[in-house]
Amino acid sequence: MAGQISQRFIDDLLARTDIVDVISERVQLKKSGRNHSGLCPFHQENSPSFTVSQDKQFYHCFGCSAHGNALRFLMEFDNLRFPEAVEQLASRAGMQVEREGGEDPGARQRQQKREEGVNLLELAARFFRERLALGGGRQAREYLERRGLSQEIIRDFGIGYAEDEWESLKRYLLEQGIGEAVQVEYGLLVHREETGRTYDRFRDRVMFPIRDWKGRTIAFGGRVLGDAKPKYLNSPETPVFHKGRELYGLFEARQANRQLARVLVVEGYMDVVALAQFGIRNACATLGTALTTDHLQRLFRLVDEVVFCFDGDNAGRQAARRSLQTALPSMIDGRQVRFLFLPEGEDPDTLVRQEGQEAFENRITCASPLSEFLFEQAAEGRDLKQVEGRERFVTAVLEMLKHLPEGVLKSLLVKELSTRSGIEQSQFADWFASHAPPAPRPGATADAEGYEALMMTPDGDVEAASDPGSTVDNGNNRASRRGFPATRAGTATLSLTIPARILHLLLHEPGLVDGLPESVDWCPAEVPDGRLCREVVQLLRAGRYRSPQVLLAHFHGSPDGERLDQLVRRELAIPRDVRASELDNWVRHLERESARLTPVEEYQQLLEKSRRSGALSSDEKHRLRELIGKLAERS
Repeated sequence: MAGQISQRFIDDLLARTDIVDVISERVQLKKSGRNHSGLCPFHQENSPSFTVSQDKQFYHCFGCSAHGNALRFLMEFDNLRFPEAVEQLASRAGMQVEREGGEDPGARQRQQKREEGVNLLELAARFFRERLALGGGRQAREYLERRGLSQEIIRDFGIGYAEDEWESLKRYLLEQGIGEAVQVEYGLLVHREETGRTYDRFRDRVMFPIRDWKGRTIAFGGRVLGDAKPKYLNSPETPVFHKGRELYGLFEARQANRQLARVLVVEGYMDVVALAQFGIRNACATLGTALTTDHLQRLFRLVDEVVFCFDGDNAGRQAARRSLQTALPSMIDGRQVRFLFLPEGEDPDTLVRQEGQEAFENRITCASPLSEFLFEQAAEGRDLKQVEGRERFVTAVLEMLKHLPEGVLKSLLVKELSTRSGIEQSQFADWFASHAPPAPRPGATADAEGYEALMMTPDGDVEAASDPGSTVDNGNNRASRRGFPATRAGTATLSLTIPARILHLLLHEPGLVDGLPESVDWCPAEVPDGRLCREVVQLLRAGRYRSPQVLLAHFHGSPDGERLDQLVRRELAIPRDVRASELDNWVRHLERESARLTPVEEYQQLLEKSRRSGALSSDEKHRLRELIGKLAERS
């Protein structure tokens, strides 16, 4: 993997960076002894539980367990990928990012191409804004006036107009030296294979630029003025635009209110813009797709309360049910999701114009909480006076609850289900035990000891070493399933698979990767944590990373990242001078296991060898007879 950011550069960058300066630009911190403290930016709280250590260059929240170094903070707070966080921190320090083996030409070209694409889209956005102000944009201006939009809102959202011509934008961009192929790649032109002709994708439409978190235009949505179909048209997927990740209006909502407490998710551009016109500046919209986990992760990084707004018809109810299923795995304690259903035939645009800001905000305040909607959906179409109806109701609720992370919310919902159904909670525990466990909880709370363990140097790690033959985790350990971080008291009871132990050791001491066999065939990919172990070994070798936080950053936001985060929280008590030998023992154990043949495989191997005259030794002949007897008994 050419072009990896060098570990030496990352170490140098972090050494030149004061985490207190980085975080204090975004969070109000107060000196508290040797550390600094403030309100956590990653969850809503009234008393400070967020601590920043200047000595250790590390932050930790006792409320939601957010933790890491300056790079991790930028990734979480600004929603950046690891390379982007490095570049931002480097820019702040006046440094040029260095990569292994010199600069990677491919990476440089890709980055340059991405920047050119964003510049191209910004140029197109400016073109559309100019056309709205010119004579050809009269109909579009009249349309916006009829919708009651002020010049301020039109300016804030960068609204423009695409002329009713086939090649208006194309000609303009060609004059700027931008070729047709690039315009096609970024969704501005349509290319017809049968004729080879290219023409503007957006024509005679009011144009809504879709912006990323920095406010850069990455795509467009267009609302037709006449009767053409489709009524709304989005840019296609491009190198800089992915519909399942972006939300229209989220940048504008953050600009209007830096301390967002709640976000309203609606369906269309005009819904967002109309609500903003009436003073409701915390709305955003999905871009022609259903709600995704990526959408939710982005929203919950900004706020702890998300309200979904749907039409009151069957289609709206169906969309709400899908959103409920998507939201459940993300509902750690402290987060809130509610569902707002509008009167049938109304949408936010029309309704806010009829009843005004205050009445609409009252609707948002009174929206159904997730718990109420969940029970309502489970009961729909079932007669709860009959035993069979209650049984299906209970099963439907349990099927949804199994996707919830462990925590207070799940406990309260289980208790409420017990009250509504008359079934003891202990029976629900049996049901959960016999079904698939929920996903690991991404934000489990760490105690004070866990925090101190996170702050310790590798020389101070404490955990009882275990030999390869000890009991492995079969998924029945409750603390392990729930994703709770281990404390000193509980670490020794949480056993791991061999690949997980190797991962655990490498996370604490990445340099040990140099002593592993060159090939990763010793690690079976089909066993638990085997595939992840292979990937981590290969990444450590390619990037020569020696910082666990840098390694974790590569997997940030994925299930693999959550698994590694669980492992790095576990304390390590293997003495430093025997860690290399322990690792070697585990690798040899896996090699022996992978080399071991099943009786059937061994029989087939010996049988094939016996067909060659004189090939079997006396011991092999004896072993072949034993295997024939054993296999005959089984059959």
